[in-house]
Amino acid sequence: MYLIRDIPTDIRPRERLLAHGAGTLSDSELLAIILGTGAPGKNAIQLARELLLSGMSDLRHRSAAKLSKVRGVGPAKAARIAAVFEIVHRLALDTPTQKSRFDATVLGPKLVSGWGHYPQERMGAVLLDSKHRVGRQKEIFVGLKDRALVSPGEIMRFALVDGASAVVVFHNHPSGDPTPSPEDVEFTKKLKESLVMIDIELVDHLVVSTHRFMSMKERGDL
Repeated sequence: MYLIRDIPTDIRPRERLLAHGAGTLSDSELLAIILGTGAPGKNAIQLARELLLSGMSDLRHRSAAKLSKVRGVGPAKAARIAAVFEIVHRLALDTPTQKSRFDATVLGPKLVSGWGHYPQERMGAVLLDSKHRVGRQKEIFVGLKDRALVSPGEIMRFALVDGASAVVVFHNHPSGDPTPSPEDVEFTKKLKESLVMIDIELVDHLVVSTHRFMSMKERGDL
């Protein structure tokens, strides 16, 4: 085994990043910088390569608790990895884009990518203007493993504060089946009635899983 300090200074990952930018580094080199140190018998780059054997997407979906049990990782390194992925996720939500009209076939796959992997139900809302152009998106509530306990009032407040004319709500099903449950249907009807009272339209409710989504409007549940 060779140590990173044995590598010539000008080609070490951290030094190359500082000199030439992060874009010049491989996935394993970037991860090695986050890890900071390796494990007995392997340096940080070798440990990073092992963690990336199944790809970056697989690493992203592994919980910090599971990562911490990997030999050479531990709680501190696992927490750093999880924190980086969460920052990337939040940046993606905040990235401004040109407003376009709501289209479930466009928004649905994005929600699958961003929310489908969570081990507990999470509910959010996307605000629309009077022309149904997509505006701000926000996670409203994080629930339990099999349900998200959220009241219509929380979504109403979010919509009112931003002056939305319409709303699309979404939540994930950790089970992997995006079929709306009877509770989903009941909640959606209640939410629609509540929003009507403040002159805001509920355009759709999308249910997402790890690989696909369903539109409650298209199913006739809305």
